[in-house]
Amino acid sequence: MIHRMLRYPAGWEWHVLQQARQQPVRDEPLPSRKNAHKLAASSREEQRAVKAFTKQEQDAAEQHIDELKMQFPESAAWIDECAGRRTNNISVGETSRSGKLLYGTLMFQVTDDQADVQPFHFWLTDKKLLTMHEDMRLPLRLQAVQHAPKLESCTTAPEAMFIMLSIILDTFHAGLDGFEKRLGELETTMRQENRTGLIDVIFERRYDLLHWSHLFIPVREVHSAAKEAFMDDLTESDSFQRITHKLERIDALLKHYALEIDTLISMDDAISNFRGNDIMKTLTIFTVLFLPATIIGGIWGVNFENLPFKEYKWSFTAMIVAILIITSCMYVWLWKKGWTGDLLNGRSPKEIVAAEDAPIQVKRSDRRRASRVKASASSAIKEKSRTHRK
Repeated sequence: MIHRMLRYPAGWEWHVLQQARQQPVRDEPLPSRKNAHKLAASSREEQRAVKAFTKQEQDAAEQHIDELKMQFPESAAWIDECAGRRTNNISVGETSRSGKLLYGTLMFQVTDDQADVQPFHFWLTDKKLLTMHEDMRLPLRLQAVQHAPKLESCTTAPEAMFIMLSIILDTFHAGLDGFEKRLGELETTMRQENRTGLIDVIFERRYDLLHWSHLFIPVREVHSAAKEAFMDDLTESDSFQRITHKLERIDALLKHYALEIDTLISMDDAISNFRGNDIMKTLTIFTVLFLPATIIGGIWGVNFENLPFKEYKWSFTAMIVAILIITSCMYVWLWKKGWTGDLLNGRSPKEIVAAEDAPIQVKRSDRRRASRVKASASSAIKEKSRTHRK
C-alpha cells in the first residue's frame, strides 16, 4: 500500500492511500499423477518463486496496513472495512480526539463506460481526510494543477471533501449531457416515424436514467450526513453551498428526464392501443362487408340438386350482382353511421397532421344535428315568450 500525505496552509491534512493490487488467480487444471510426473524441475522452481513473491507482497501489504493502524488508531476499523468493499456505505460518528466524524464508501463512475465504477473510500474529520483508492485515476484527477488552488483555499477538511465531490460530479454532468442527447434523438425519431420497436429503446433510456439515479443517491446521502456531522461549521462555507446548488440542479434534471421518459412510455402505450383498436375495427368492418358473399357462397356451395335458379344461365350473374348491391348498401350504411372513420380512406400521417393544422370541417351529419338543436332551441324560446305574453 502506498501512503502519501499532503498538508495545506490552513493546517488540515489529506492522506492518500493506494491499495495494493491483488495478484490474479491462475486458472490451472487440477493436479494429477500423470501431469505431476511430466512437470519439469524448472517449472516447479518458477512456481515456488511466484508463490514466494506473492507471499512477500502480501506480508508487506499487511505490514503497511499495521503501520497505518498504528499511525491512525482511530481509523483502524475503517481500514479493515475498506478491504474489498464495492458498495455504498456512509456513516456518521465521533472520535475521542477529533470529535465529529464522517466515513464510508462512495461508488462513482470514472469514464463514460457504465461498467467502469470504482469505490471512493473516505474517513473525514475536521482537520484530517483519509482516502483509499484501488485505482489511481481518481487521486490523479483530484490532484490536478487546476484543482490545487481550490484545495489550498479550504480552511477545513470537510470543505475540501465537497470540492472533491464537485470534481467527481463533473463526470456525472458529462454523462447526463450524453443521456440528454440520446433522449432528444429518441423523441425526434418517435415524432417522425413511430415504429413498434421504439419501446425497447425507451426502456433502454429508462435503464440509463436508473443507473445515474443509483449513482446520485449516495452523493445526496453524503451531503445530508455531512450536515448532520459538522452542522453550521460546514453549511456556511462556499464549497458546501456550491455543491448544494449543483445537487439541486442535478436532481431537477433527473426528475425532468424521468417525466419525459414516462411521457414517452404513455404515448407509446396510447399509440399501441389506438393501433390495436384500428386493427380490430378494420377487421370487423371487412368481416361485415364480406358477410353477404360468404353466406350466399355457402348456400350455393351445398351438395343439393334442387337449388333455385340453378338451371338458368343468368343465375350466377344475378348472384354476383345481388352480392355487390348488398355489400354496397351495407358500406353506405356504415359510412353514414360514421363507423368507418379513416380506416377505409387510407390517410397518411402527414395528411392527418395537415388536417389537424387546418380549420376543422364539420360533417354533414354534424351539421344536421346542429341545425336540429338550433331549431329546437328557437322553438323552445318562442313557446316561453308566448307563455309570458299570456
